[in-house]
Amino acid sequence: MTWIWPGDGSRRWSPIVAADGRREIELPRKVKITPSSGNVFRDLGFSREEAEHLLIRSDLMIELQKIIASRRLKQKTVARILRVTQPRVSDLLRGRIDLFSTDALIDMLGRLGARIRLTVRRGRGSLKVA
Repeated sequence: MTWIWPGDGSRRWSPIVAADGRREIELPRKVKITPSSGNVFRDLGFSREEAEHLLIRSDLMIELQKIIASRRLKQKTVARILRVTQPRVSDLLRGRIDLFSTDALIDMLGRLGARIRLTVRRGRGSLKVA
């Protein structure tokens, strides 16, 4: 399917089927692609340290969300298990990463019966001393 930008301000791509029936995508001509650093938070401009903290917290939060979803638990039940309020569970399930510390997320995983293992790897760069 070919998608074209209509140019009428509607901000919607319109599908176009080629004469031979093939479907293709036609993108705008000036598309800049920047390779990822491997950490979305670093790519968004956070400092290296903050990006690492955010990545760890997001990984922990995603694991919590997966466990809760796989068990099909209601927020009220999760709140009782985690010993927090239901609005706090709502914040967790909505991905409000700014409201949760690494310690809090690890505690919650433990209360849900998850086994947690921390792996530390050496960085690629050299150590810099000011």
